[in-house]
Amino acid sequence: MKSSKTFLLAVAWAAVLCLSVPARADIAQAQAWRQQVASVSVGTDGPARAAAIAARLDALSIAWEGQDFEAESRSGQRMAGRNLLADLGGPSDAPLLLIGAHYDRVDAGHGAMDNASGVATVLALAQAFKQRPLAHHRVQVAFWDLEEHGLLGSKAWVGTPGRAAPALYVNFDVFGWGDTLWMMDPEVGASALAQHVRLRSEPAGLGFRAGDHYPPTDHLAFQQAKWPAVSFSLMDAAEVDGTLAIFAGQKPESPPKVMRIIHTEGDTLEALEPDDVPLALQVLEASLRDWDAVAP
Repeated sequence: MKSSKTFLLAVAWAAVLCLSVPARADIAQAQAWRQQVASVSVGTDGPARAAAIAARLDALSIAWEGQDFEAESRSGQRMAGRNLLADLGGPSDAPLLLIGAHYDRVDAGHGAMDNASGVATVLALAQAFKQRPLAHHRVQVAFWDLEEHGLLGSKAWVGTPGRAAPALYVNFDVFGWGDTLWMMDPEVGASALAQHVRLRSEPAGLGFRAGDHYPPTDHLAFQQAKWPAVSFSLMDAAEVDGTLAIFAGQKPESPPKVMRIIHTEGDTLEALEPDDVPLALQVLEASLRDWDAVAP
């Protein structure tokens, strides 16, 4: 009897240790994600950052194309940019799931948080959906240029004559640390994808918050065309309200960390904390597969 109890106790402790110690695969994934952020954020201009993305797509044997465009910025300046698009597979006649992030940055800092972090997240999802395509949607990934000048890249893609609306556009912007997936959802958490993310995130111990108020980024280009779009960030739960307050023109007593980092000289690789990124990626991939399985 004693040996039996000892065995059960050992099994119980092993289970606890498995829950408390990160899996080696998660550590490796966090390191790989951080390295991808580094590869993009070291680029000081758009072409260099685009080249880092192209190199990763090539390494994954994912065919891609560059789409050049010209547009007028918020300041009235005529600007030339280049979006990168890649097909990941899925039924050729199926509706399109488009996943994207902007790769350009402001002059201050290295744009690691804003938005090499989002780019690295899209590349990680691209690898997953290339290896195992969705059953009911074809998938493309997009990397937008000149978001910081007025969402110019995504607006150019949406505004292309004859362009059909995707079944859903999923955007990633500012995905650098934290315990909570923050989702821009026009249905305030009631959309099908939001429900899947909630069901996946809570048992995994990852926070989830969804709402229709969110900082301006590329999902707006799709919404303005009345196309379905959502957006995700990864940050600490305590930062969400303060971030919303600042974008609403208010001044919280203690500005959240994310707002002290983006668009400053502090937006560097050292500011990121990738420990929770693998869990967030697992939740997002599983949620998108759940969504694909039941989406009309």
